[in-house]
Amino acid sequence: MTQHIFKIAVLPGDGIGAEIMDVCIEVLQHLLADQRSFGLTYTPGPGGAQHYADTGIALPDSTMRVCEEADAILFGSMGLPHIRYPDGTEINPQLGLRKDFDLYAGVRPIRAIPGVPSVLADPRAAQIDFVLIREQSEGLFYGRLYPDKQPRATDDEAFDLGRISRKGSERLFDFAFRLARQRHAANPAKGRVTCVDKANVLNSMAFFHKIYWERAKLNPDIPADHCYVDAMALNLVKRPWDFDVVPTENQFGDILSDLAAGLIGGLGMSPSADVGDKYGLFQPSHGTAPDIAGQGKANPTAMILSAAMMLEWLGEKHGLPEAIEHATRLSGAVDAAFSTGAIHSFELGGKDGTRAITDAIIKAVMRQPVLA
Repeated sequence: MTQHIFKIAVLPGDGIGAEIMDVCIEVLQHLLADQRSFGLTYTPGPGGAQHYADTGIALPDSTMRVCEEADAILFGSMGLPHIRYPDGTEINPQLGLRKDFDLYAGVRPIRAIPGVPSVLADPRAAQIDFVLIREQSEGLFYGRLYPDKQPRATDDEAFDLGRISRKGSERLFDFAFRLARQRHAANPAKGRVTCVDKANVLNSMAFFHKIYWERAKLNPDIPADHCYVDAMALNLVKRPWDFDVVPTENQFGDILSDLAAGLIGGLGMSPSADVGDKYGLFQPSHGTAPDIAGQGKANPTAMILSAAMMLEWLGEKHGLPEAIEHATRLSGAVDAAFSTGAIHSFELGGKDGTRAITDAIIKAVMRQPVLA
């Protein structure tokens, strides 16, 4: 069988980015050591806040070319609070990547991992398994993505330009309904879409809301409902196990995904994917954590689970079931590593850092049956 070699652009970034990226690739190498049908090659690309401080450029053209030529982008974390643009905003090259590669769907799986304690005392917290879909091409981030259209700030006032378009909304909702259909096929208990907006107050959100119900009518096989964003913040704390696929606006998705991550152990357990029609970028939901950088305390789980999402996406895009099987195998290894209760990461009050968590996941990978 001819092996399919996927080219992976590797952007470690700042802070703990390089630490978690290194061990993520180490885990992937163990996972795919005996794989014959496909393989991965890695090409690094510099970028981030420190690169901006050193060179005046946050993401060089050479890194952009590496990303353009890659089959997928594996991204650590970029940005440092003490390094900022002249306007006072932080260095976030990932926003530019989302714009340049049209990565309109921010996919944030929120799934309880066995052995990882939840902040919720309810035993149903073990059933948490939903996906928040954050629209990433417009919304309240539009002015940041297109600064030439942003009203200028003065000494007396400042504005942030938001935008909701029919095209942006339709493709978000279509993505959500497709995902719900896939989840229902895998688990008949899943397959519901819940739109989150603020249509009772904001004109743009009323437009968003209207388009959602238009797309829902085109997907009659998928149950659809709706929730205002403030009520959803409450519901995610009181009954998160009731939700499945949750599409929402850019800023709302940014906020709710952090809240949701807190339900399953924190951002260190929360992977994500930025997906468009052609490109895919995979990164943990957390930031660069400069306060613990270089200390070996970073939890690499979100990075490793993001790599599992990358394998699944590659498998689906290229019709390669072996990649999907290895994505499942990697997620299963994470579950197995934590399910014993022996691993306790620093952010959850434990003493297990990057190396201990990585070793536990690698051991779990090696205990699983090898896939040909």
